[in-house]
Amino acid sequence: MLRVISANLNGIRSAATKGFFSWLPQQNADVVCVQELKAQAGDITEAMRQPEGLKGWFHCAEKKGYSGVGLYARREPDRVVEGIGHAAFDAEGRYLRADWGRLSVISLYLPSGSSGEERQQAKFQFMDEFFPVLQALRAEGREIVICGDWNIAHQAIDLKNWKGNQKNSGFLPEERAWLTRVLDEVGWVDVYRRLYPEATGEGYTWWSNRGQAWAKNVGWRIDYQVATPGLAATAKQAAIYKDQRFSDHAPLSVDYDFEV
Repeated sequence: MLRVISANLNGIRSAATKGFFSWLPQQNADVVCVQELKAQAGDITEAMRQPEGLKGWFHCAEKKGYSGVGLYARREPDRVVEGIGHAAFDAEGRYLRADWGRLSVISLYLPSGSSGEERQQAKFQFMDEFFPVLQALRAEGREIVICGDWNIAHQAIDLKNWKGNQKNSGFLPEERAWLTRVLDEVGWVDVYRRLYPEATGEGYTWWSNRGQAWAKNVGWRIDYQVATPGLAATAKQAAIYKDQRFSDHAPLSVDYDFEV
């Protein structure tokens, strides 16, 4: 079995104070993808870098306190790749890939456009740049899972207030259409949705800090494990961990019947 976890930490140092690194070794994960580190390499302590049984690799943003992705694994990868080859986005620390044999696991943090029009345009640009990367990855013929915060709720089933969010970043028609193309045209599989086609509120992974969003489960499903069809077909179960709050996101774990 292969257990993969994805978690947007909304700050690795903040998540550490909330017990993330005490929880992590108990999960028996083979690979853990984390996003939104909000830290530089020098801010990442040895305890964060090598939690019990795991070793971490990180792609930090050049800007302090911003973005950044990481990946933990039990086994040393054959190789690690930082970035998609686009200088401006790679400076933001949004993509980290690790390979083992015929398997690749990618930690992804797709930009948010919610802070204003400028960032929304940057998000659209990233989507344009990333689409051919997704096509090239599929053409490699490897089994790949891309874990992370995609910052897009794909369908009405994926967020509580879908009617009121159709003009808001994360649920814009253009964003949703792009994700449909990723799945239907390029052939990636949304693993959680494949396992649980009807799941609504139990599938949410992010809740606004405003109002009573968490208490009332007014959430969004924006954290995904998107896999190649062969790997996705081996997925046995998925779980979203909500017993403790390490972040405004909840960790998503998937068990695959797959041997590396």
